[in-house]
Amino acid sequence: MGSQPPTDRLLAALDADDEADALAALERCRDADVDARKGVLRALRDRAKTAPKTLEPLVSDLTAFLIDDDRTVRLTAAKLFAALAATDPARVRPVVSALAERLVDPDEFRYVRGRSAETLGHVACEYPTDAATPDVIADLFLGLDDASDTEITEKFALAIECVTLGDPSRLRHHAGRLADHLDADADLVRYHLCTALTAVACEHPDAVAESRDTLGDALYDDIPWVRARAAETIGLLARPTDDDTLSDALDALRDDDPFVAARARFALNDRDEPDADDLGTVAGLHRTTVDAAEEVTAPDGECPNCGLALPEAGPPMCPRCGAPH
Repeated sequence: MGSQPPTDRLLAALDADDEADALAALERCRDADVDARKGVLRALRDRAKTAPKTLEPLVSDLTAFLIDDDRTVRLTAAKLFAALAATDPARVRPVVSALAERLVDPDEFRYVRGRSAETLGHVACEYPTDAATPDVIADLFLGLDDASDTEITEKFALAIECVTLGDPSRLRHHAGRLADHLDADADLVRYHLCTALTAVACEHPDAVAESRDTLGDALYDDIPWVRARAAETIGLLARPTDDDTLSDALDALRDDDPFVAARARFALNDRDEPDADDLGTVAGLHRTTVDAAEEVTAPDGECPNCGLALPEAGPPMCPRCGAPH
């Protein structure tokens, strides 16, 4: 086995449940070149998605790659931890502090910080006491405010949503800051933060009351999932009166997308809904937010000839096969 490439030896040791040999192989990988280090981390990332328990003996030692001299190795390691936390956040609990250090480091590569935020968010969703500390929350808001591109902002917004789903009380005093970002350019950022506001409102509606006007504006958002969460949040606040401008806006949403319409009716105190258990509860947010986020990021269409995902504003010819669409 000693003549095997480090990645092959490591995976074989994991398959054989040989912890000592797996750790020895991982140590060899740390001394390999950059491509080899990234290769083993990618292989472990694939394993994290399908068999996360097998990585448990390696988790603490894998944090060494988060401080690797090469930033692409650090990013690959951060992606590995994000994948592991998304699948099995319990496995990442022992190394929360190492990830928090990457998050707070202003000199760290911004994509590493974004992935660290994502990972901490997944852990906080299940174990808020471990990961949703005041320092982490402060760093998440700093990242949300300062992120230099959409992809990074989305990671911080996702982490903030996860924190509120894990314990809405953690952000009850930050509802105004969440609402301030509901005009963000990125659809997914608006969705995650509006969902975070809904989670806070589920348990602390008074904390969200001052954001009612901003939520009213979000009823006109281009993205139906944002409109839906805005309506759901409003439904958790004081009910709109007959002369309230929100009443007209909500009434107009009765004929919207079914996900939106159900939440508009909820906000109008029409609770005779088949999915009532998913309305206005943190448990309902848990059940629906993953599907909603996937819909937000789904491609606008695909080429009828080769199936390539195509953006709505793209050219009239498929860039892969040249077919018109």
